[in-house]
Amino acid sequence: MRYPARTRDTGEVNTSAPRIGLLLDVDGPVASPVSRSVRPSIIRHLVTLASAGWPVIFNTGRSDAFIREQVMQPMMAAGLPEGVRLHAVCEKGAVWFSFDGTGSDQPQVDPELKVPGDYAEAIRDLVAAKYSETMFFDETKLAMVSVEQHLQVDNSDYLTDQRRFDADALEQMSLAGMGGRRLEHAIPDARGAVAFRIDPTIISTDIEAMGVGKDLGARRALSLLEADGTPVPQIWRTVGDSRTDYAMADELHALGYDVAHVDVRPADGVPSTPYPVLTAGSLIHDDAGAAYFERWVAMAAGEAADDAAVV
Repeated sequence: MRYPARTRDTGEVNTSAPRIGLLLDVDGPVASPVSRSVRPSIIRHLVTLASAGWPVIFNTGRSDAFIREQVMQPMMAAGLPEGVRLHAVCEKGAVWFSFDGTGSDQPQVDPELKVPGDYAEAIRDLVAAKYSETMFFDETKLAMVSVEQHLQVDNSDYLTDQRRFDADALEQMSLAGMGGRRLEHAIPDARGAVAFRIDPTIISTDIEAMGVGKDLGARRALSLLEADGTPVPQIWRTVGDSRTDYAMADELHALGYDVAHVDVRPADGVPSTPYPVLTAGSLIHDDAGAAYFERWVAMAAGEAADDAAVV
């Protein structure tokens, strides 16, 4: 299935270029996991792709505040037009909002996916008392609870503290009467239920409801396009840097879409999938993301036939 897309230079419709939906994790492929910011070339490519009619949707564990500051505002400054709407599914599906060149609407929060406020306060106090030298409590989250490595801290030092913090967070969960899980270790509540999950990443730990995830984010993305009246493309590219990001492509494939997943950190291991998995050779993180965004801009302009290889 092919849809019209505008070329980069003239704004004319190029009917030979496929209209492809992009479902993007942010940390890694878009934002550097070191600087936590987005390079200007990626911002420009995202503006070009959205302006060419490619649905661009961020599917991230980050907060809406982070997306506004690091993605939306730079895209507006780079010339994102009025009426060209992008969507951000934040906190792994629990929070979402949309924006264009004039600004954003208010974030929506799923009340069923919020971590209890008393537990959030306990984690804030825990970080202040024991872990403030290596991590900080993310005050911008609306549904989940997150802590993150300080920029100036060596990652190995953070990861050492992270293991201790995660164990303490799970203990606090049990004390609060909440059933929780970290990886394979589960502590059910009094009813035998496990409703919350402690999810460590290379620079953070997210404490979240079991119902959130990149698969939920994919479903939210489709719903946001449908609510806008935007035709949902048949072809999709999902992009991520962790094994959990494959859930985006899993969900779209299960729903019948033509999808390929771009893994920008394949050293963690590429699972067997019923859809193609693309990598960027020796490039990783936002270096790999930048290479693919550049290739997709060429595809949108009809200057490249496919993205089977970018290096």
